[in-house]
Amino acid sequence: MDIETEFRAIVVDRTESVEGKKTQGAALRMVSDDFLMPGDVTIAVEYSSINFKDGLALMGRPGVVRAWPMIAGIDLVGTVEQSTDPRWSAGDRVILNGAGLSETHHGGLAERARVSGDFLVRLPEGISAVRAAAVGTAGFTAMLSVLGLERGGITPESGAVLVTGAAGGVGSLAVALLAARGYRVHASTGRVDELGDYLRGLGAVELVDRGTLSEAGKPLQGQRWAGAIDSVGSSTLANVLAQTNYGGVVTSCGLAQGADLPATVMPFILRAVSLIGINSVEAPLAQREEAWRHLATDLDLTLLDSLTEVIPLEAAFDAAAGILAGTVHGRTVVDVRR
Repeated sequence: MDIETEFRAIVVDRTESVEGKKTQGAALRMVSDDFLMPGDVTIAVEYSSINFKDGLALMGRPGVVRAWPMIAGIDLVGTVEQSTDPRWSAGDRVILNGAGLSETHHGGLAERARVSGDFLVRLPEGISAVRAAAVGTAGFTAMLSVLGLERGGITPESGAVLVTGAAGGVGSLAVALLAARGYRVHASTGRVDELGDYLRGLGAVELVDRGTLSEAGKPLQGQRWAGAIDSVGSSTLANVLAQTNYGGVVTSCGLAQGADLPATVMPFILRAVSLIGINSVEAPLAQREEAWRHLATDLDLTLLDSLTEVIPLEAAFDAAAGILAGTVHGRTVVDVRR
């Protein structure tokens, strides 16, 4: 191994016992450039972040990593070192969210990355690298969700908009973005007493106890919201649909409660409710650039700072455990150089 190319990375690997049992685990390792996958842009990574998917990968849970060994981290922010893609040159500051990172391609929880230039977005003027990492996939997904509501015809005049999983990364930034655009935001959390002030500080005007949405409910219920951004899935999403106003729009971007949807078609055919899926991983470049343009202008960066914690690379494991346990709120940025 060439010592000059060595760098730190959190690597997820899978082992198989003699009995055939497969076990996945993650560790902070030293690797070299020849460990990286093919790509036309090499990046000196500065920051990544911890999202729900990162929690799953780092804690050995299935469902994220699809090839082993795999460098974890679904986000990265850094500086281009080398490029054979004519769109990118050494010195360019770039962002990459999703696009297969930590699933089928080595991710951002490392000091170096080699990726395709197809999904890179230029770091917007006015946003520092650490703030871009704080936005990360969570903020990118939240912005795509807000834009999805608006493409469906929802405006601040339409009525209140619900955000489920409101204390999480996606939820926190969705609350802040909606409030900044003039929406009356209702925020659902399982920790109303503990996090009420935090969510009100982000712009929520009403809090909703998660327990009122998480159990099986009637196919149609009282109409409460013009729209919703849901990162929870399962019975929560089913109840949200059942409580959405006629002509309302709900975006779905997560499955913290579960991937099932125990709902009926009644909200769709009797109330003309629309359910829009949000896929930040494979979002085309035009959508990525549109989302980041809005993030650069619509998000209160001082507010973003107030809900962001910056940790060193080796602390990513504790943060991953916390995000799965539901004890982390806001955004956790990983300074991969620390």
